[in-house]
Amino acid sequence: MTEAADVSQDTVQRPVLVVDFGAQYAQLIARRVREAGVFSELIPHTASAEEIAAHDPVAIILSGGPSSVYEPGAPRLDEKVFELGVPTLGICYGFQVMAQSLGGEVANTGLREYGATDAALVGDGGVLLGGLPAAQNVWMSHGDQVSQAPEGFEVLASTAATPVAAFGNAEKNFYGVQWHPEVKHSDHGQAVIENFLHKAVGLPADWNAGNVIAEQVERIKAQIGDARVISALSGGVDSAVSTALVHKAVGDQLTAVFVDHGLLRKGEREQVEKDYVASTGVRLITVDAEDVFLGHLAGVTDPEEKRKIIGREFIRAFEKVQLDLVAEAKESGGKVKFLVQGTLYPDVVESGGGAGTANIKSHHNVGGLPEDLDFELVEPLRTLFKDEVRAIGRELGIPEAIVGRQPFPGPGLGIRIIGEVTRERLDILREADAIAREELTKAGLDNEIWQCPVVLLADVRSVGVQGDGRTYGHPVVLRPVSSEDAMTADWTRLPYDVLSKISNRITNEVREINRVVLDVTSKPPGTIEWE
Repeated sequence: MTEAADVSQDTVQRPVLVVDFGAQYAQLIARRVREAGVFSELIPHTASAEEIAAHDPVAIILSGGPSSVYEPGAPRLDEKVFELGVPTLGICYGFQVMAQSLGGEVANTGLREYGATDAALVGDGGVLLGGLPAAQNVWMSHGDQVSQAPEGFEVLASTAATPVAAFGNAEKNFYGVQWHPEVKHSDHGQAVIENFLHKAVGLPADWNAGNVIAEQVERIKAQIGDARVISALSGGVDSAVSTALVHKAVGDQLTAVFVDHGLLRKGEREQVEKDYVASTGVRLITVDAEDVFLGHLAGVTDPEEKRKIIGREFIRAFEKVQLDLVAEAKESGGKVKFLVQGTLYPDVVESGGGAGTANIKSHHNVGGLPEDLDFELVEPLRTLFKDEVRAIGRELGIPEAIVGRQPFPGPGLGIRIIGEVTRERLDILREADAIAREELTKAGLDNEIWQCPVVLLADVRSVGVQGDGRTYGHPVVLRPVSSEDAMTADWTRLPYDVLSKISNRITNEVREINRVVLDVTSKPPGTIEWE
């Protein structure tokens, strides 16, 4: 997201639509467009041309995908999309769909390209590749290839195995590349995307934190009107920013509700009640609900059930506050009609709400809410990624200690305990988690990792030895990960001395833990959280 700028009254952004053909990197394409200062949205390939036109897109990008255009049941695109007159860029599978739809030829020649590949510009590379090096390394992942460009298209790049590695039709403003410019493995990949957006389409780089704030403030005012609204404030980045954004829009109509469900990390309640309130001026009500939550979680080990219970009880806690606030506002006939949630785009995607995506897990904000919910939801961050939310938070003046903190799941430590959630197990995990966070901060690593969940394997015991005696304690798992937006992640290579300090302190200071292990799984195949 670019730096904030002055915004006009008309802040509604027409999107660049990213059509998702089931690609691993579809969300990443949308991110790269936003990094170029242009608003983007994802849409499934099953959308009709009429549905796509209804979004009034300024441009369309066709994503890659795992299929072959020749496979029975392979993802298709309504070919009328190409008659909308909207500038379009095809990437990998989307490149082949474009070629096939417009009369070109796609063939399986037996020549495949995977990973780093040398590409060479043909001529000056046209507007899409113009100004880039004549030879560059790109990231390929394909078995089929475009063997002949459609009529009217100019070949812009080739590789040893792929004569038509990029093409363009300047008159129609249609372009395509066989490689993946959205991944950082492709040299000059972002430049390719920016050439399409800024040079071919002529879009300004004017989507920024200031624009988002101005647009959302207007939308929030229109949605809420003069009604009262409560916000689900957890102290995390998402809820902190969404609450501050709604407060900017409607002021004292908002009451923030902080539910202490007993699943928090050490010191979190104090941070919310002191630091956040002092910086924003938001009215805060704290609900002590630890006994209620733990009562409902007793005996529950299934992670999906845990998430749904926690989401349900959150809402029940808010409903109780709603009754109190309505009574308070009785003289004016007030009613608390709206609930603010810090739902982010990755939450929506992983809950099956993205473009043609699978339901990976239920989220406490998405799909885990009771059917009899008595609130209308306000979700001002629903289309944003985490780094974009941080930029908005900084623009709103939220303290860096909150804006820059590691992401923490809404269900809290309840989904970092593998097994039943009990008060004793929470206390054990809280201490281990606090030690890990303290040592990472001491080592100056907070800005180098996305987050470091500590997971208690509560139903597992391991043999150990301490003080010449045999122990039979719990293991904990350190899960340090690096990511840009939580859609994909890799485990962080922490220094051995830091890992050693964390392990030694946890096993020395937390009596019930006698083993610390390191999770070195990327995402995919694993998720960041264990449950």
